[in-house]
Amino acid sequence: MKRSGILNRHLAGALAELGHGDELLVCDAGMPIPPGPRVVDLAFRAGVPSFAEVLDGLLAELVVEGATAAEEVRTAAPATAGLLAERLPGLGYVSHEELKARSARARLVVRTGEATPYANVSLRCGVFF
Repeated sequence: MKRSGILNRHLAGALAELGHGDELLVCDAGMPIPPGPRVVDLAFRAGVPSFAEVLDGLLAELVVEGATAAEEVRTAAPATAGLLAERLPGLGYVSHEELKARSARARLVVRTGEATPYANVSLRCGVFF
C-alpha cells in the first residue's frame, strides 16, 4: 500500500493516465456529469471530502498549466472564489453553462462531497519538464 499521496486506487490510476493538455473537472456533488468522461466519485456525505481537500490533493499530484471556473463563483460563493484564486494563479472564467458544456470533453471528472454551489473547476494538465 502507498505510504502517502493519493490512496484511492481509482483516482491514482486515472491521474497516471492523464497527459499534456487533458482536462480534469473537479466538481461539487451537484454538478451534472455528462456521459463519456471517466468519473471518480469521492463523495461520502455532504461536505466530505471537501472541494478544498480534493483540490489540494490533486494539485500536489499534478502539473496544471491552466484552470477555468464559472464566473458565477465570484458572486455566489466568494469563499470558493478566493480559494481558487489563491491556488490557481491565472484562473480563467466562463459562464456556468459553458463550464458544464466543457465537462463533456474532460478526460476525468472527480466528484467531491462539497455542497457549495459553483465549487467546480476545470484543470488542464501540463508537463513536468
